[in-house]
Amino acid sequence: MHDPRVLLDPATDAVRRLARRGFALDTASLEKLLAARNSAIGRGDDARGEAKRVATSVKGASSEERPALVERARELKSVVAAAEEEHRTCEAELHELLLGIPNLPADDLPDGASDADAELVRSWGEPVEIEKPLDHVDLGEKLGILDLPRATKLSGPRFAVLRGRGAKLERALARYFLDLAEQHGYTEFSVPTLVNAAAMTGTGQLPKFEQDLFKTGVDERALYLIPTAEVPLTNLHAKETLAAEDLPLAYTAHTPCFRSEAGSYGRDTRGLVRVHEFSKVELVRVVDPARSRAELEILLSHAEACLQGLGLAYRVVKLAAGDIGFSAECTFDIEVWLPGQHAFREIASASDFGTFQARRAAIRTKAKDGTRGFAATLNSSALPIGRTLVALLEQGQQADGSVRIPAALVPYTGFDVLRPA
Repeated sequence: MHDPRVLLDPATDAVRRLARRGFALDTASLEKLLAARNSAIGRGDDARGEAKRVATSVKGASSEERPALVERARELKSVVAAAEEEHRTCEAELHELLLGIPNLPADDLPDGASDADAELVRSWGEPVEIEKPLDHVDLGEKLGILDLPRATKLSGPRFAVLRGRGAKLERALARYFLDLAEQHGYTEFSVPTLVNAAAMTGTGQLPKFEQDLFKTGVDERALYLIPTAEVPLTNLHAKETLAAEDLPLAYTAHTPCFRSEAGSYGRDTRGLVRVHEFSKVELVRVVDPARSRAELEILLSHAEACLQGLGLAYRVVKLAAGDIGFSAECTFDIEVWLPGQHAFREIASASDFGTFQARRAAIRTKAKDGTRGFAATLNSSALPIGRTLVALLEQGQQADGSVRIPAALVPYTGFDVLRPA
């Protein structure tokens, strides 16, 4: 959510910055609504001020003067009511307009609107080169740990069933990531996976991306299945004022996540890469806005530590201005090497939202000197369990058909290799 006055301030350069992400800012509508709202507020304030003066005059007025003053009081009451109604209408229209305006991209992002325009930041590890590599689906089926046909029988396409050591490996990854998060100072939460519209609006999923969400109930009983634990973790402090000296706050949670993947049909339909339900460990930081970019680097290092601990080769890219998410002002993608596709594929995104989400969710701050403002929010996956499992299988595959398990996971799994069933 934006302050409309900031968007219209030439110093903000909002039109140019939003154009970099393919969004045309309608400044005429914004100016018109803001002027109408301010005019309604002004008329209401003037009428209330005059009404006070008339009320005072009535007390000392003569019998001849009183009827006219009473009539004027009635007129002013109608003026105030009309001004308040216009104010509410303008405020609602302005709010709706602002909800649809994405965050301003940082100026240091590369130009472009696709992953081909991303800027390579760094690489870690050597991409595994395997002669005739199998992809994770073939590996999972040969190992007897992945059953897609039965998942389809249960729920339809884009669902998965893991069995035996596959299910245990999924649980082990979640525990390992949570332990790493705790070592980095994150407080673990267990949060609802059904949230209300206000929570979805606070982090930017609503209203723009409603078709990507799974919804239950109607009207005031409507709830949404979370697409990421970012939603409940960030909204823990919605409509609260935080002590500035208590920042940063670092939160983590392991939850199932649900996405309809509207508009993605035909892409990554095979296996675990793009499914409707998956589990993920999420990292969220609530910080001082002046430190948000520095905090983003810290957050990114925590997500990278998950892959480094597993010995999985990856690279980090800075997304182009036209390719970042609706609420983000800067995003780094971590792309893991998948020998089965002979390509790097996105496994996690670390984003700085600035004060964008905090304004929508009303997460305010107050310093000891009384200075008030909004917090900055950041989040990253650490990591999605399914996509990490994909990378483990493909990078760990051996010539005899087995898959080597990273040493860091063995204390959680109790085994160091997966063999064909």
